[in-house]
Amino acid sequence: MAFEDLPVGVTFTTEAQAIGLQEILDFARIWDPQPFHIDAEAAAASPFGGIIASGFHTMLVAFVLTLRAGVWTDASMGSPGMDEIRWLQPVRPDDVLHVRAEVVSSKASTSKPDRGFTVIRYDVHRADGVKVMTYSATHILRRR
Repeated sequence: MAFEDLPVGVTFTTEAQAIGLQEILDFARIWDPQPFHIDAEAAAASPFGGIIASGFHTMLVAFVLTLRAGVWTDASMGSPGMDEIRWLQPVRPDDVLHVRAEVVSSKASTSKPDRGFTVIRYDVHRADGVKVMTYSATHILRRR
């Protein structure tokens, strides 16, 4: 899809993906080695009551799910950033996540006619429907 195919109001939902314990541990040991991500005993004594995924891990899983959905990937010219990142609920081993997305803003570039800026709000949900994370990303998308 190109910029013109993603006007305000367009929505899409990704496929689902489970997050396993070993994946959580492997990611956290490298990128977010806090005790409640990597140590079962410390995690059990934490306010979370057990191992949870890093929020950064959750965000990257969500991002990959949106890439796999293929909605904007062919037109992507990068991104100037993300906003309003919120981790609402912990993600635990074996949670199954999917992403619901909605285009909330769309503006053609005034200086570069080959592109536009599309803001998409992403809501990450567990299989039981509970929203665990939200964020918005601005995508620079190729125009026809």
